[in-house]
Amino acid sequence: MAFKGWQPAAFEFFEDLEEDNSKSFWQSHQAVYEASVKAPMEDLLSELGAEFGPGRLFRPYRDVRFSKDKSPYKTNIAATVGGHGYVSLWAGGIAAGAGMHMMAPDQLERFRQAVAEEGSGPQLEALVARIVEQGYGCGPHESLKSAPKGYPKDHPRIELLKAKGITTWQQWPRAKWMGTAAAKERVGGVLRASAPLNDWLAAHVGQSQLADRGR
Repeated sequence: MAFKGWQPAAFEFFEDLEEDNSKSFWQSHQAVYEASVKAPMEDLLSELGAEFGPGRLFRPYRDVRFSKDKSPYKTNIAATVGGHGYVSLWAGGIAAGAGMHMMAPDQLERFRQAVAEEGSGPQLEALVARIVEQGYGCGPHESLKSAPKGYPKDHPRIELLKAKGITTWQQWPRAKWMGTAAAKERVGGVLRASAPLNDWLAAHVGQSQLADRGR
């Protein structure tokens, strides 16, 4: 089916789940989740896939093995889009982003080398500035407190060097337009603006190789 946005029932489902995060609630309201939350997300991913690549839904169940919070269900629905895109919906609104949130050690090494180089480093700076000019957030969510080992504290791109990852992101509070196809255009706008950043990351950072060493 064509994506038509999320109706109030989707947001209300997560409002209620925040109040009663239990198996009994989930089971008695699963039909609402499937029809009002999951189905529109699947339609959105299908339509975005033509431009950005296939999407993948995250499981709705929390991993509580090492958490003090034993609530069994996530209070949002989220999915990846293409290689580095992300979209999420919860009671308060929706969000979209792209990039690499947290890099593996080998990725960080390549990232810092590229940031330090005089060709690729200024190129990344310019990409970040361009994305910010379009009204989106762009930068690290976590950074080192000081310069990484081997790099001077007065490096002209020290803030990028201290980053543990870099993403574009945009969050919108709940609004009527989310119940229309305009939601796809908003999410698509973030992903489109992020494309040059994703290309830079693919060219200079790439996937982590650490997971392959034990195979």
